[in-house]
Amino acid sequence: QVQLVESGGGLAQPGGSLRLSCAASASIDFYAMDWWRQVPGKEREWVANIQPNGDSIYAQFAKGRFTISRNNGARTVYLQMESLKPEDTAVYSCKGRAVRTGLVLWGQGTQVTVSP
Repeated sequence: QVQLVESGGGLAQPGGSLRLSCAASASIDFYAMDWWRQVPGKEREWVANIQPNGDSIYAQFAKGRFTISRNNGARTVYLQMESLKPEDTAVYSCKGRAVRTGLVLWGQGTQVTVSP
């Protein structure tokens, strides 16, 4: 079974940037991939999606600031985050859904903290 491991989280200042990575243990060529985020005590919030063909969509708060991309050869999905705000502080997790079988996978998450 494919495993997903996120990295790249950390502390950033408001207005700063971070790039998150989601590395898969096997091919993700036929997986639709998403980034989600969650603040303790709140529901998980969808951030962005990228289809196997590279088409992407974003939550409203992410449009113009975040960019999702994928490198199937490297089995990795990225989330480039710019113009970070304190309200972007959350645990960011990637999710993969196999388009053929519907199998859903989650990574363990990476903490992003935006603070002066």
